[in-house]
Amino acid sequence: MILQLYRSAYSGLSRSIWLLALVMFINRCGTMVIPFLGVYLTESLHLSIDQSGVIMALFGVGSIGGTLLGGRLTDRLGAYRVMWVCLGLGGLMFLVVGQLKTFESLCLGTFVLGLVAEGFRPAVTAAVALYSTPENRTRSYSLNRLALNLGWSVGPAVGGWLASIDYSLLFWADGCTCLAATLLLVLILPQSSVSHESQTVQQSRQDSAYRDTHFMIFMVFVTLFAITFFQLFSTVPLYYKQVYHLPENQIGTLMALNGVLIVAVEMVLVHQLENRFVHLRLMAIGTLLVGISYLIFNVFFGVIWLVLAMILATLAEMLAMPFMNSYAIARSKPHNRGQYTAAYTASWSIAQISAPLLGTQFISRVGFASAWWLMISFSIVATIGFLSLSYRSEKS
Repeated sequence: MILQLYRSAYSGLSRSIWLLALVMFINRCGTMVIPFLGVYLTESLHLSIDQSGVIMALFGVGSIGGTLLGGRLTDRLGAYRVMWVCLGLGGLMFLVVGQLKTFESLCLGTFVLGLVAEGFRPAVTAAVALYSTPENRTRSYSLNRLALNLGWSVGPAVGGWLASIDYSLLFWADGCTCLAATLLLVLILPQSSVSHESQTVQQSRQDSAYRDTHFMIFMVFVTLFAITFFQLFSTVPLYYKQVYHLPENQIGTLMALNGVLIVAVEMVLVHQLENRFVHLRLMAIGTLLVGISYLIFNVFFGVIWLVLAMILATLAEMLAMPFMNSYAIARSKPHNRGQYTAAYTASWSIAQISAPLLGTQFISRVGFASAWWLMISFSIVATIGFLSLSYRSEKS
């Protein structure tokens, strides 16, 4: 019975989807810098929490520009070219940023890193839509996320070990895996395999994503969810370090639990839910759960509660994010898909600015507990928002 569930969940996906997932896995195995960036800036370079928040926020500013530019270029040039160019440049920038030590240079370096690296994301989202069918699109996005999170289960764990030796090793590992993924992308997904896309993206772009009122309201609630979710990778590691005094390797292991659970559960869960429940309601449930995970921080104390909070946040991610992705793509057309994916990805980039900035500012002024209450309030607003959109959609 269980074996059949897994077999059904993974069947029917195209070869290109599997190859793209392999590229994403290789790339995400090197994800070591961003999870430890706040700790690196404060513990190794001895910058203040406010300064580290500004630097991490500038990565988000660059990400917004990168995603909007990446989406525009995806519609003009096709996803393939944008993917390998941005991935390769991102790898080089990780190597550069690892050599920067001053606050000013790190501000500039992380901004450029976000600009070149995050242009990759809307191109990948568009490529998944191209390689999939409407019937298996959500599962295709889930496979892509599975590859990301399988790599995520490796990256932070190895990153924690490398950080305990020398923080500079994180930048070398992240940069080299980006470059390796670029080479693999070029070798296994030749440009000829996406020739249909080059015809599609030249069509008229008169249907603007920014004139789709329902979609833009949806983006507001996605952004609120993303702000709460991104605390897991910015202020939560600081919480582990400064409140629980966990060493870097234990922080990495705890964060890797997120990726392990997603690899084990998400594809089967999505396969069971995607055609049985209203997607907006699933997003609402996931958004509420991430708020509950922060409530645990303020109500309970102990490492076992940290584990439970991570499990709840991971379940929230599995219920919300795959369906958000496919819901956004479902509102697009082939000729403006890059624009929709850019707008969707930009909402996450906005959250990358807001999450560390809001979190670190609240923490430095009024403490961790106030930051968690703020995230809980955001999750409640977004939950109500998704339920409202669901009600309006069903009514219409």
